[in-house]
Amino acid sequence: MTLKDLRVEAKCAFLAGVAAAVPDRTLGQAFEKQPLTEIKDGKYIIISVGKAACNMAQSAMDALPKGAAVEAIAVTNYENVVDIAGCRVFGAAHPVPDANGQAAASEVIALLETATKNDVVLALVSGGSSALLPSPVTGVSLEDKAQVNEVLLASGFDITNMNLIRQSLSNLKGGGFLRYAKPAKVRSYILSDVLGDDLRVVGSGPSIGPIGTIKEARNLLIEKGIFDKMPASVRKYLETAKDRPALPSPDATLICSNTQSLIAMAAKADAIMIEEPLIGDVHDAADRILADVKKHKAPFVLAYGGETTVNLTGNGRGGRNQELALLVAEKATHAGLTGTWAFLSGGTDGRDGPTDAAGGLVDGHTLDRIADAGGNITDLLANNDSYAALKLSDDLLMTGATGTNVADLQLFMMG
Repeated sequence: MTLKDLRVEAKCAFLAGVAAAVPDRTLGQAFEKQPLTEIKDGKYIIISVGKAACNMAQSAMDALPKGAAVEAIAVTNYENVVDIAGCRVFGAAHPVPDANGQAAASEVIALLETATKNDVVLALVSGGSSALLPSPVTGVSLEDKAQVNEVLLASGFDITNMNLIRQSLSNLKGGGFLRYAKPAKVRSYILSDVLGDDLRVVGSGPSIGPIGTIKEARNLLIEKGIFDKMPASVRKYLETAKDRPALPSPDATLICSNTQSLIAMAAKADAIMIEEPLIGDVHDAADRILADVKKHKAPFVLAYGGETTVNLTGNGRGGRNQELALLVAEKATHAGLTGTWAFLSGGTDGRDGPTDAAGGLVDGHTLDRIADAGGNITDLLANNDSYAALKLSDDLLMTGATGTNVADLQLFMMG
């Protein structure tokens, strides 16, 4: 198999993994198993939030009983905004929250507060909800929340710890839907971008509940050495706020996860599926991949799923998938890896960090192409400038927004 064939096959397999998580199929199957029924003297309230919000909202609208009363809101990132008949759709910023997201959060709260005991709230939650639906607690501004997000993103926090902090500073995260909708029933359908599928973590658990206490969030920031980097308002709140009252038990259905997409991708590529998630710092993840490569005899394909982290030391542009792909190319080249190979790392939402790329698709000639284009791989990596590096080598993985989000997928293909 030629290098071109390997690269084409890698992208096709990645897209098969993405397709397995398209919510109009997965949520539709959930509604087939548990159909939505007529509500006497009440209405359906649909709150759909996350990168898959529009697809999920449309699926729910299609599944409603004929003539059912409904009010619906969908909040998603700007790239995924789609008009939906009978549903108010809001675009907001990700990964750093903005004023449009805060305005959307206010509309969500206002709608939930209209709920009665005869109503049913359908909470449709997918990855990205944490940033897209900011509703800061009293005394903390949106600018403060944005600063918190930037610090957390730059500090290599995993998603569970990051969302513990976010929940502690929010009116909606950590079960806010349940508080505001009381006494209505809240039924959740979750598209998980979190490894292990802890539903309190997906989108910061707005319809589920908190990961931990406010005290635990404060102690975590202190332990990580970044409490002093928090805005003064945030430090004051975390030092003085009391934990909220207990919430009712959530009614939640997991409709898709990273595992299902990994299985689909591995099947498409006839790959060896590595069940242990690819997590942690991108440097460690790259080392692990190359250690796995050495264990197999060509030809072979290794398939991974996970979500890595990046400790920022520079001010370049990129994302965890681009950084991982570039590191694999750099480490493989320096280790003298021979043969025809390609490596892909991509975010299933089609957006890696604050860029228009889903990730990177590299091979044994990536470093040569970067050098030929005038780039210095050492300087680019030191500045976390993976987007610029992969653009020089024409190795950016471009898919456009996918309308779903189940974390990341990786393939190493040895011809």
